[in-house]
Amino acid sequence: MRQEIFNLANNRQKISANLIRDDDVQIVHVGECDLVRVRIPRAARRQRPIFVGENPLRGTYERRNEGDYLLPEDRVRQLLGEQSETPRDATILPRYDTDDLDLETITAYRQIFASRAPTHPFISQSLPEFLRSVQAWKKDRESGNEGLTIAGLLMFGKLNSILDAVPNYIVDYQERAEARTEARWVDRLTTDGSWSGNLFDFYRKVLGKLTADLKIPFVLDGMVRKNVTPVHEAIQEALVNAIVHSDFSGRVSVLVVKRPDMYGFRNPGLMRVPIEQAIRGGDSDCRNRLIQKMFQLVGAGDQAGSGVPRIFGVWKEQSWRSPVVHEKREPEQTLFELRMASLLPSDVVAELEAAHGAQFTGLSALEKMIVVTAAVEGFVDHKRVREITDEHPADITKTLSKLSREGLLVPSGHGRGTIYFERHYVQRLSSPDLAEFQRIEPAVTGLNVPPVNAPDSVTLASRANSGGLKTSSGGLDGNSGGLETGSPDDSDPLAMAEKVLAREFPSGLPGKLRTESMQKLIAMLCAADGLTLKELATVLKGQRRLNAMKYCDAFANG
Repeated sequence: MRQEIFNLANNRQKISANLIRDDDVQIVHVGECDLVRVRIPRAARRQRPIFVGENPLRGTYERRNEGDYLLPEDRVRQLLGEQSETPRDATILPRYDTDDLDLETITAYRQIFASRAPTHPFISQSLPEFLRSVQAWKKDRESGNEGLTIAGLLMFGKLNSILDAVPNYIVDYQERAEARTEARWVDRLTTDGSWSGNLFDFYRKVLGKLTADLKIPFVLDGMVRKNVTPVHEAIQEALVNAIVHSDFSGRVSVLVVKRPDMYGFRNPGLMRVPIEQAIRGGDSDCRNRLIQKMFQLVGAGDQAGSGVPRIFGVWKEQSWRSPVVHEKREPEQTLFELRMASLLPSDVVAELEAAHGAQFTGLSALEKMIVVTAAVEGFVDHKRVREITDEHPADITKTLSKLSREGLLVPSGHGRGTIYFERHYVQRLSSPDLAEFQRIEPAVTGLNVPPVNAPDSVTLASRANSGGLKTSSGGLDGNSGGLETGSPDDSDPLAMAEKVLAREFPSGLPGKLRTESMQKLIAMLCAADGLTLKELATVLKGQRRLNAMKYCDAFANG
């Protein structure tokens, strides 16, 4: 079997590239059985997509839950485009010229550049020469054509000109007075036509808003007071990071959120290097290298791959919770959360001690850390615990299982996808404040929904062993675009589901339903009130239990 795996992996008529090496395929002994364990490494950007057969448009599949699904052609072409070593923003735009640029933005950029490097030779150059020097204007050596680059247009352009070239372009800043995801902002800056709308003006305006409330200690640099702290620099780095790594052809906006408890940054497009590698640092693979260089010329951004590790280091120095970086695949986006909360906030610890008494106070340091994290962040999983502790993964698994058995955590899902909710905070599941960073996306679209794999809020609040906790009043309601939550005692969810089923199928449930019909039916049954998988299988007459599990997992993952 091992030999067959390698033969197939190295057959270019079967697969486009072999990612596995000798130590990726191992024989492991489990009881009296020998199993073959295969580890599939992540393909590098220049190798993707890995496809079956000889045609990437017909042989590229994406894993979703337990199924492999053919990737749409536009997505395959996007992956193929990412292979190029040419920066995405270096493309020369035909029929664009300096009239498409905002001269006030360029003037502000040159002033900042001059104040940072007063003797730099770029300062005395004319406007056309300066644009060439910063690569906002380029010449194609092969064709002889020259013109404005995408980087130059995005950094210094007028909004209408930008939208003509990049139709999906949106930048958005929201400041919220409360630690919630509801679309209630007290200050907002977006591409509404009231300002230039380009990236450099967005950066200048937003950086000032993000750092306006930060306290500046009295520190002298020689004889001059230093007005920038490591926290200022970390926030600046995160903002530039979100901009220079954005895939501006993507379907989501560049979004920056400021709340009393956190800063959130979202950019369209997935990361070009694995998250773990980005956190370690040392390897930068920027999607928009020309824009990155333009920011570096005015003292913003990093090129050596040390920006993200530096942000993590600053947050650790402040004894704040470790930043969170994660990706969403539909639509593709990268999310970065910087939470200004202590690892063990005293108010949360006091609340948990009052709720659980000796059961909480008697926990180990790791156990307390996990329970507090679940309470503060809405939920916790194995990956998140690994990010905030140095404990061995096996010990983390055992600890999560122990806390679940003891009732301090309420698990949802199975296997690697299991997430855990703190029992006392189950009542918060009816509010939009579930997944602190995933919350940013619903706030933009007007939806307030639980995170991937989260149990239904009403179901969990009414069925969990939580001492009769009720759903909170800040839950999903008609005004927030979600479902209105009521008391769990208002109606029997099984009876309600049976009524829905009888209405839709007066002659009884058919022996077999198509996939699309089953999915719609499950969504309809769970719309009135949440159902556990066992209840759902009961309504669907038992023999459909496995199908129900498959469809529910598919919903949870997409």
